[in-house]
Amino acid sequence: MEKSYKEYLKNITTFVFDVDGVFTDGKLLITTTGEMLRTMDVKDGYALKTALTKGYNVCIISGGTNEGVRERLKALGVADIYLGAHQKETPLKEYLSTNNIKPEQVLYMGDDLPDIPPMLLVGLATCPQDATQEVKGVSKYISHKSGGNGCVRDVIEQVLKVRGDWYGNFDAQNA
Repeated sequence: MEKSYKEYLKNITTFVFDVDGVFTDGKLLITTTGEMLRTMDVKDGYALKTALTKGYNVCIISGGTNEGVRERLKALGVADIYLGAHQKETPLKEYLSTNNIKPEQVLYMGDDLPDIPPMLLVGLATCPQDATQEVKGVSKYISHKSGGNGCVRDVIEQVLKVRGDWYGNFDAQNA
């Protein structure tokens, strides 16, 4: 019998996220000057900030190159941000090696085909409710929340609750 995803939560010390379709709903608003705008959920930001405050590792690996995304995530405290990464398993392997992190300690959340190779390398592969069928097929957990609508908060909160790091934490500022 296959293990429930909940059995993996206690081992997680590291979160790795895609951006478009995970932190965002995957839609782009394109202005007349060609600027591409995205929205992110502040509840995801709060959870991310809380995880960082509690000492969890957070890494972002995205095929996108929007510097506004980098600035938002840096403002939340994320230091490890790989943008323009189309072969996502390469920066993932580099990040894990550099930081001496075991794959079984990693939760990865992605939503589309480029996320599958790194998802196969980690302990807990997860995705938003509206991920592609192929990604859902390799995920140990499919959030009940869609991309850009709290799926990041969902997985972070579950891990922090299992590890005793969620309740009573109201010190994450500027989320």
